[in-house]
Amino acid sequence: MATYQNSRYNIALPSGAGGALVHIKTLTASSSATLSFVDGSSDVVLDNTYRTYIFKFINIHAATDNVKLTFQGSIDAGSNYNVAMTTTVFYSYNDGTNTAVAYYSSEDQAQGTAFQNLLINSGNENDECVSGELWIFNPSSTTFVKHFLARGNAYQGTYSQETHVAGYFNNTNDIDAVQFKMSSGNIDSGTIKLYGIA
Repeated sequence: MATYQNSRYNIALPSGAGGALVHIKTLTASSSATLSFVDGSSDVVLDNTYRTYIFKFINIHAATDNVKLTFQGSIDAGSNYNVAMTTTVFYSYNDGTNTAVAYYSSEDQAQGTAFQNLLINSGNENDECVSGELWIFNPSSTTFVKHFLARGNAYQGTYSQETHVAGYFNNTNDIDAVQFKMSSGNIDSGTIKLYGIA
Protein backbone atom coordinates (compact mmCIF):
# COMPACT_ATOMS: atom_id res chain seq x y z
CA MET A 1 0.00 0.00 0.00
CA ALA A 2 1.22 3.47 -0.86
CA THR A 3 0.75 6.15 1.78
CA TYR A 4 -0.32 9.73 1.09
CA GLN A 5 0.47 12.19 3.86
CA ASN A 6 -0.35 15.78 4.60
CA SER A 7 -1.04 17.78 7.74
CA ARG A 8 -4.44 16.16 8.20
CA TYR A 9 -4.41 12.64 6.87
CA ASN A 10 -2.39 9.48 6.63
CA ILE A 11 -4.33 7.61 3.94
CA ALA A 12 -3.40 4.14 2.72
CA LEU A 13 -3.88 3.87 -1.04
CA PRO A 14 -3.80 0.76 -3.23
CA SER A 15 -0.39 -0.25 -4.53
CA GLY A 16 0.42 1.76 -7.64
CA ALA A 17 -2.04 4.52 -6.80
CA GLY A 18 0.85 6.86 -6.07
CA GLY A 19 -0.98 9.36 -3.90
CA ALA A 20 0.66 12.43 -5.43
CA LEU A 21 -1.20 15.73 -5.46
CA VAL A 22 -1.67 16.88 -9.05
CA HIS A 23 -2.32 20.59 -9.49
CA ILE A 24 -5.25 21.20 -11.84
CA LYS A 25 -6.26 24.85 -11.63
CA THR A 26 -5.69 28.02 -9.60
CA LEU A 27 -8.29 30.80 -9.45
CA THR A 28 -7.33 34.17 -8.00
CA ALA A 29 -9.99 36.50 -6.63
CA SER A 30 -10.03 40.21 -7.36
CA SER A 31 -13.30 41.67 -6.04
CA SER A 32 -14.92 38.48 -7.37
CA ALA A 33 -18.56 37.61 -6.71
CA THR A 34 -17.81 33.90 -7.23
CA LEU A 35 -14.98 31.52 -8.04
CA SER A 36 -16.21 28.53 -10.06
CA PHE A 37 -14.50 25.30 -11.10
CA VAL A 38 -16.43 23.73 -13.99
CA ASP A 39 -15.30 20.43 -15.49
CA GLY A 40 -14.09 20.89 -19.07
CA SER A 41 -13.97 24.69 -18.80
CA SER A 42 -10.70 26.65 -18.64
CA ASP A 43 -8.59 23.48 -18.18
CA VAL A 44 -10.59 22.33 -15.14
CA VAL A 45 -10.77 18.58 -14.57
CA LEU A 46 -13.53 17.42 -12.19
CA ASP A 47 -14.46 13.98 -13.49
CA ASN A 48 -13.38 10.35 -13.15
CA THR A 49 -9.73 11.23 -13.81
CA TYR A 50 -9.26 11.28 -10.02
CA ARG A 51 -11.37 9.77 -7.27
CA THR A 52 -10.48 12.47 -4.74
CA TYR A 53 -10.30 16.22 -5.34
CA ILE A 54 -8.95 18.82 -2.94
CA PHE A 55 -9.66 22.56 -3.03
CA LYS A 56 -7.21 24.64 -1.03
CA PHE A 57 -8.41 28.16 -0.24
CA ILE A 58 -5.57 30.44 0.75
CA ASN A 59 -5.78 33.87 2.39
CA ILE A 60 -9.34 34.51 1.29
CA HIS A 61 -10.10 38.11 2.21
CA ALA A 62 -13.71 39.27 2.31
CA ALA A 63 -14.82 42.63 0.96
CA THR A 64 -17.62 42.75 3.57
CA ASP A 65 -17.24 42.44 7.33
CA ASN A 66 -18.62 39.50 9.31
CA VAL A 67 -19.28 37.09 6.42
CA LYS A 68 -18.56 33.43 5.66
CA LEU A 69 -16.90 31.55 2.82
CA THR A 70 -19.45 29.14 1.29
CA PHE A 71 -19.60 26.47 -1.42
CA GLN A 72 -22.11 24.44 -3.44
CA GLY A 73 -21.96 21.85 -6.21
CA SER A 74 -23.63 21.50 -9.59
CA ILE A 75 -24.85 18.54 -11.65
CA ASP A 76 -25.43 20.58 -14.82
CA ALA A 77 -22.01 22.08 -15.58
CA GLY A 78 -22.58 25.17 -13.47
CA SER A 79 -25.99 26.22 -14.75
CA ASN A 80 -27.33 25.74 -11.22
CA TYR A 81 -25.62 25.34 -7.86
CA ASN A 82 -28.35 23.78 -5.74
CA VAL A 83 -27.57 20.12 -5.03
CA ALA A 84 -29.32 18.73 -1.93
CA MET A 85 -26.83 18.13 0.86
CA THR A 86 -26.80 16.99 4.47
CA THR A 87 -24.00 18.42 6.62
CA THR A 88 -22.64 18.61 10.15
CA VAL A 89 -20.44 21.37 11.57
CA PHE A 90 -18.38 21.92 14.71
CA TYR A 91 -15.86 24.60 15.60
CA SER A 92 -13.37 25.80 18.16
CA TYR A 93 -12.10 29.26 18.95
CA ASN A 94 -9.60 31.08 21.14
CA ASP A 95 -8.90 34.77 21.63
CA GLY A 96 -6.47 34.40 24.51
CA THR A 97 -9.27 34.74 27.06
CA ASN A 98 -12.36 33.00 25.71
CA THR A 99 -12.26 29.46 24.36
CA ALA A 100 -14.83 26.92 23.20
CA VAL A 101 -15.42 23.77 21.20
CA ALA A 102 -19.00 23.31 20.06
CA TYR A 103 -21.36 21.59 17.66
CA TYR A 104 -22.74 24.33 15.42
CA SER A 105 -26.27 23.18 14.64
CA SER A 106 -27.33 26.45 13.00
CA GLU A 107 -24.75 25.82 10.25
CA ASP A 108 -26.05 22.34 9.39
CA GLN A 109 -28.20 21.45 6.43
CA ALA A 110 -30.65 18.55 6.27
CA GLN A 111 -31.30 17.98 2.57
CA GLY A 112 -30.83 21.70 2.01
CA THR A 113 -29.89 23.24 -1.32
CA ALA A 114 -28.28 26.43 0.00
CA PHE A 115 -24.58 27.19 -0.18
CA GLN A 116 -22.82 25.53 2.75
CA ASN A 117 -20.84 27.73 5.12
CA LEU A 118 -17.24 26.52 5.34
CA LEU A 119 -16.01 28.77 8.15
CA ILE A 120 -17.19 30.90 11.01
CA ASN A 121 -17.37 34.63 10.36
CA SER A 122 -14.46 36.46 8.79
CA GLY A 123 -13.70 40.14 8.96
CA ASN A 124 -12.64 42.51 6.21
CA GLU A 125 -9.80 44.33 7.97
CA ASN A 126 -6.51 44.21 6.09
CA ASP A 127 -5.06 41.51 8.37
CA GLU A 128 -8.19 39.29 8.46
CA CYS A 129 -8.59 36.28 6.17
CA VAL A 130 -9.55 32.59 6.01
CA SER A 131 -7.60 29.56 4.80
CA GLY A 132 -8.31 25.84 4.63
CA GLU A 133 -9.27 22.97 2.37
CA LEU A 134 -12.27 21.08 1.03
CA TRP A 135 -12.09 17.40 0.00
CA ILE A 136 -14.69 15.86 -2.35
CA PHE A 137 -14.66 12.11 -2.87
CA ASN A 138 -15.51 10.43 -6.18
CA PRO A 139 -17.62 13.29 -7.55
CA SER A 140 -18.16 11.53 -10.89
CA SER A 141 -19.92 8.52 -9.35
CA THR A 142 -23.36 7.85 -10.77
CA THR A 143 -23.99 5.09 -8.21
CA PHE A 144 -23.33 6.67 -4.82
CA VAL A 145 -23.87 9.98 -3.05
CA LYS A 146 -20.77 12.19 -2.93
CA HIS A 147 -19.08 12.76 0.44
CA PHE A 148 -17.04 15.82 1.35
CA LEU A 149 -15.23 17.26 4.32
CA ALA A 150 -13.57 20.58 5.03
CA ARG A 151 -11.40 22.17 7.64
CA GLY A 152 -10.25 25.76 7.88
CA ASN A 153 -9.25 28.64 10.09
CA ALA A 154 -10.61 32.17 10.16
CA TYR A 155 -9.03 35.16 11.83
CA GLN A 156 -11.37 37.92 12.93
CA GLY A 157 -10.49 40.57 15.48
CA THR A 158 -8.51 38.66 18.10
CA TYR A 159 -10.15 35.28 17.44
CA SER A 160 -8.64 32.20 15.84
CA GLN A 161 -11.65 30.15 14.72
CA GLU A 162 -11.26 26.60 13.39
CA THR A 163 -14.26 25.00 11.66
CA HIS A 164 -14.87 21.39 10.60
CA VAL A 165 -17.56 20.60 8.04
CA ALA A 166 -18.58 17.20 6.71
CA GLY A 167 -21.49 15.92 4.68
CA TYR A 168 -22.68 14.52 1.40
CA PHE A 169 -24.35 15.62 -1.81
CA ASN A 170 -27.50 13.48 -1.88
CA ASN A 171 -27.51 12.91 -5.62
CA THR A 172 -26.29 10.08 -7.82
CA ASN A 173 -25.62 12.37 -10.76
CA ASP A 174 -22.00 13.42 -11.14
CA ILE A 175 -20.89 16.65 -9.47
CA ASP A 176 -19.23 18.44 -12.39
CA ALA A 177 -18.79 21.95 -10.97
CA VAL A 178 -18.10 23.57 -7.61
CA GLN A 179 -18.57 27.24 -6.79
CA PHE A 180 -17.27 29.34 -3.90
CA LYS A 181 -18.60 32.70 -2.74
CA MET A 182 -18.97 34.79 0.40
CA SER A 183 -22.28 34.73 2.25
CA SER A 184 -22.55 38.42 1.38
CA GLY A 185 -20.41 40.68 -0.78
CA ASN A 186 -17.39 39.80 -2.89
CA ILE A 187 -14.22 37.83 -2.37
CA ASP A 188 -11.81 40.75 -2.26
CA SER A 189 -8.64 38.70 -2.77
CA GLY A 190 -7.08 35.28 -2.26
CA THR A 191 -6.60 32.09 -4.23
CA ILE A 192 -8.31 28.72 -4.49
CA LYS A 193 -6.29 25.83 -5.89
CA LEU A 194 -7.78 22.57 -7.19
CA TYR A 195 -5.81 19.31 -6.96
CA GLY A 196 -6.51 15.69 -7.79
CA ILE A 197 -4.94 12.77 -5.94
CA ALA A 198 -3.27 10.57 -8.52
